[in-house]
Amino acid sequence: MIREPSGMIDLAQFDAVLFDLDGVLTATASVHSACWKRMFDEYLEARAAEIGGPFEPFDIGSDYLPYVDGKPRYDGVDSFLRSRGIELPWGEPDEPANQETVCGLGNRKNELFNEVLEVQKPDIFHGSVELARRLRDAGIKTAVVSASKNAVPVLESAEIADLFDLVVDGKVAARLGLAGKPAPDPFLEAARELDVLPERAIVVEDAISGVQAGRAGNFGLVIGVDREGVGPALLEHGADIVVTGLRELAFKGLKGD
Repeated sequence: MIREPSGMIDLAQFDAVLFDLDGVLTATASVHSACWKRMFDEYLEARAAEIGGPFEPFDIGSDYLPYVDGKPRYDGVDSFLRSRGIELPWGEPDEPANQETVCGLGNRKNELFNEVLEVQKPDIFHGSVELARRLRDAGIKTAVVSASKNAVPVLESAEIADLFDLVVDGKVAARLGLAGKPAPDPFLEAARELDVLPERAIVVEDAISGVQAGRAGNFGLVIGVDREGVGPALLEHGADIVVTGLRELAFKGLKGD
């Protein structure tokens, strides 16, 4: 039994909690989606003018979640473009942001995000940060597992980096050759580095690709955080529990619950 009959989660059955970053700990998902839209719209408008076709802008409501959210940056670029019937050369990760390649467009999006980060401190979800702090106080290991290559700067800017034993982000995944979410590889790497078994770890995710990764990795509990009205989809794709905020959860063995 993962949960008590009362609905409580028994922490005696777990050694670690692995948090996604954007949308779970920090409220940067809206910044990311806006940067994706600006980058894609710039490209799609220029392409439409070049080939003489109609300009159909990137739609945050219908394009962001299925094609981009939770995926490694270049995979998100490729996934969305293919949904529009556009295939570009992959390119190289270190190439300029003005190149008409998957990597070039991804790097342009990253430029836009970093411009925002330089002038705007990320907002945090206080319930999630409170939970991370209480878990640390209870001796539970914590990690951030994010597709973003900006995870460490975001955590530092938000002043919450000290709450986590480990960060497995897009830079780590690239260095180790890990497949991105929905593959379970980043979560499995975090469990390995924390020296915990997957079945003894909890995954907390707000993206469909993230809960798919948690389920594929056979983690002990996959918690979906529904901030966008996609709770049924999170359950369908692997979440054991869906909440709108982590304050809704109750833990046996955690002070205050």
